[in-house]
Amino acid sequence: MGVSALKWQGWLVGLVTVAGLLVFAPLGLYVWASGGEPQQAPPRAAAEDVRVTGCRVDPASRRVVAAVEAAGRAEGVGAYVVTVEFRDRAEADPGRRAAQALVRIPGVAPGATEYGEAVGPVWPVATVPWCGVAGAEFAQPTPTPGLP
Repeated sequence: MGVSALKWQGWLVGLVTVAGLLVFAPLGLYVWASGGEPQQAPPRAAAEDVRVTGCRVDPASRRVVAAVEAAGRAEGVGAYVVTVEFRDRAEADPGRRAAQALVRIPGVAPGATEYGEAVGPVWPVATVPWCGVAGAEFAQPTPTPGLP
């Protein structure tokens, strides 16, 4: 290899280095600049705020009844819609669909706990029910324009 070939290789390395800086320097500056801002945590799942506190069969109607409680969120007053599942055992049977019921718990203030009941199907005699949270949603009321 002659001196000329080494000279071109040097220029090529220099050009590749400059091109890399032009491409990656702005990206690096962006990442560096945005890294100092506090990151907000993702919103907590509504199912983490609710739980079934009781599961019984109503003696008069033979329907299973689940007592549900919802804890308020720091975001403000809101309502929960909780899906409660009723099964004959704690383990889910993948081949069988469990009975479900919805319960709405409105007006849950931050730091407060509100309660509701979900009424399920007529329950077989001599079978102990299992009640659990299958899902939950939290919604804050949308303000009406013109009203305080």
